[in-house]
Amino acid sequence: MFRLLTRYPGGRNAALVAPQVLAIYLTLSLIVLLFRLDVSRYLLFASGLVALFWLHIEFMALQHLKKIKLAVINMGRAAELANIGFINTRILKAPDLEEIRYDGVVADFDAIDGTWERFLTRCVLKGIAVYNAKHLLESLTGRVSIRKMSENDIGSLLPSRNYERLKFLFDMIIVVLTLPIVLIICAITALCIRLEGPGPILYSQTRIGRGNRPFTLYKFRSMACSKDDAEAFARQDDSRITRVGRVIRMLRIDELPQYINVIRGEMSLIGPRPEQPSFVEEFDELIPFYSYRHVLKPGITGWAQVRSGYASDLDETQIKIEHDFYYIKNASFALDIYIIFLTVKTVFTGYGAR
Repeated sequence: MFRLLTRYPGGRNAALVAPQVLAIYLTLSLIVLLFRLDVSRYLLFASGLVALFWLHIEFMALQHLKKIKLAVINMGRAAELANIGFINTRILKAPDLEEIRYDGVVADFDAIDGTWERFLTRCVLKGIAVYNAKHLLESLTGRVSIRKMSENDIGSLLPSRNYERLKFLFDMIIVVLTLPIVLIICAITALCIRLEGPGPILYSQTRIGRGNRPFTLYKFRSMACSKDDAEAFARQDDSRITRVGRVIRMLRIDELPQYINVIRGEMSLIGPRPEQPSFVEEFDELIPFYSYRHVLKPGITGWAQVRSGYASDLDETQIKIEHDFYYIKNASFALDIYIIFLTVKTVFTGYGAR
C-alpha cells in the first residue's frame, strides 16, 4: 500500500503516511494501557517517531528515484507541467500514445476540443489514468493559483464543516499533551530574554483572525525595542533581531506563547498565519481573494510556513497565500498531522522552509 501512494504525483499523498503510522501506534498505546502490559511508554513513543521518520525518508526516496512518466496534451494549464522537475513529461502532438507506456495522461479539460476528449475516453477505457491539469498542478506544487481563480471556485475551497467542528478538540488534545514541555521551554526562553537586556519578555500585537475579526497575538520578543520601528516585513537577516531572538526564531520558540490564543479559541495550532491590520488592508487591495484566507482560524504553524517560510515582499506573500488556499481546500486531520511532522523536522534538522 505504501508504494502505491507514491504513484500519484504530489505532496498530498505524503500526508497519508503520518496518520497511518500514528493510528498504528495509538492502537498499540491503547492496548498497552488497557491490558497494563509491561512495555515502556517512552520506548513505544520513541519507536513511533523513528518509524515515522524512516517511512517519510522512504516515501521521498521513492518519489525522487522513480520519476513518473506523463503524457501531456499541451493546451491551457497543462503546459505549466514543463516547469516541474521531478516528473517526466512528454508532449503529445497527436491523439495517439504511440505504444509508449505512461503512468497517465494530463489535460486541461477546459482547453481541449472534441478530438482530444474522445482520445481521453479511449485512454480511460484502456485503463490509463487521466489527470486534470488544474488538480494535478495543485497536488504537485501544494498551491492553488490565485491568478487562475474565479468567483465560481470559492465554493469548492470551503473546508468540511465536520472538520471545523472537531478541529478545536484536536487542538486541545495536542495542547494538553505538550503543555508540560512547552512550559519548561517558555520558562528557559523568558530567562534568556531577560538576561540579554532590558525590555519586555512578551510581545503583543493586533492581528486579524477568522471572519476578519481582530485579536491580540502573543510572541516572545525577538527584536530590540525601538519606538521608531514601523510596521514592516521582518526579514530573516533583520538587524533588529537579537542574539536570543535569532535562536528562538530559528527554532520557532518565539511562537509558543500563542498557546494562549489557541486556548482562547482565537487561533488553531495549524492554519494560515495571521497578519497585521495594515497589511491585511493593503493585501486585500493588491491580491485577489486575499481575505478568503480568514475563513479558517489562523495557526501557529501552517502549510505556507513549512512550504515557503517567511515572506519579505508582496511576491513572496502571494506565494504564501496560494499555499494557504491549498490548505483551506484540502484541510484535514491527515494534512494537519503532516504539517506538524514537517514543522518538527524543520526545527530539529534545519531542513525545510522556515
